[in-house]
Amino acid sequence: QVPLVESGGGLVQAGGSLRLSCVTSGIAFSINTNDMGWYRQAPGKQRELVAVIDSGGSSNYADFVKGRFTISRDNAGNQVTLQMNSLKPEDTAVYYCNLRSTVFEFWGQGTQVTVSS
Repeated sequence: QVPLVESGGGLVQAGGSLRLSCVTSGIAFSINTNDMGWYRQAPGKQRELVAVIDSGGSSNYADFVKGRFTISRDNAGNQVTLQMNSLKPEDTAVYYCNLRSTVFEFWGQGTQVTVSS
């Protein structure tokens, strides 16, 4: 069982948009009360931080996505999303959802985002 489940990846042309979503699955930690993040990993590269939102709702972004991506929770706090606009080919990667509590860290299996030129 995967603790976090991502969805919304796919193929999009440069300049297009995608919206990724993440929900918990079978863990006693909620998206609402824990720090959440989106990371990505391209082939042959290290996993890198894309965006985070803490338990208080404050968000931070990697420089390469500022002004283009937005991380948020839904109204119930049961889902975290990453709205990706103005996508570039270099955004192509597997995108992973992350939950960080005070005791454990959880990851999803990732969802593929491919941006064509």
